[in-house]
Order: sequence, then structure tokens, then C-alpha cells
Amino acid sequence: MQKIVVLTGAGISADSGLRTFRDTDGLWEGYKVEEVCTPEAFARNPQLVIDFYNERRRQARAAEPNAAHRALAELEKYYQVQIVTQNVDDLHERAGSSSVLHLHGELGKLRSTADETDIIPWQGDQTAADRDRHGNPLRPHIVFFGE
Repeated sequence: MQKIVVLTGAGISADSGLRTFRDTDGLWEGYKVEEVCTPEAFARNPQLVIDFYNERRRQARAAEPNAAHRALAELEKYYQVQIVTQNVDDLHERAGSSSVLHLHGELGKLRSTADETDIIPWQGDQTAADRDRHGNPLRPHIVFFGE
């Protein structure tokens, strides 16, 4: 079976209603990157970072895969498809794609602040009180700027 690799970014999810980071009404409107998406921001104000990603998680859950997501999933009937995405939403998976690599992390997961390999699935809002199995704080499973 022939192999296809597809690279996707914010544009594919924009058609599902998710704002991109760079548009004039994008996700950074009202936020400085340094306040919500760096290791230093998380150390300084974890609740602000958690709240920012809780909102992203809620928006992603409310979105539905669009025709492009579904078309890529449909390709799996004819090809071995590997999707490499910069997106942190799960719209490719929800459309039916079975092999998705998320370059920048995933909203549907949290990870330990003590062990970055300790990653857990997550639904709903995170709180600052949430801990890993060893009692360490959790953080969004997102690649922050500077990492």
C-alpha cells in the first residue's frame, strides 16, 4: 500500500470554527504569548495558563471535523496515511484518521511537571490542584514557546 504524509496547520481547523493564532481576531488577541505559553509564564502564574488552555479545550470540544478532516480520513481506504499536524485539537482523530502526530502537543492530555513522559488523557477543565500519580502538579501537554 502506498504511503502518504500530510502536514496540516491551523488553516484546516479554522474551517471548523477554531481561531488561528495569527489572525487579527486570533487566539493571541488579549494575551501576550509570554503570559500564557512559556515555561516562565506557567511558573509565574499557572492559573492564567491553565485558564487559557481550558478555554482552548472547550472551543476544540465544541468544534466538529470539517470536510478536509473527513477527506484525509477517507484516504485511509486507499493509502497508508500519516498526518503530521501543528494543531493541538483532536479534529483529525474525531474525523477518523488513525495515525496523527501532534508536533505542538495535544489539548486532550496533561503531563506531569516533574516527568514530561508522564502524560495522561484529559477531558474537561484542569485546575491548579490537579496532580499526577506522584502528587506533582500537572500542566497542559503543549509545547510552550522556548521549549
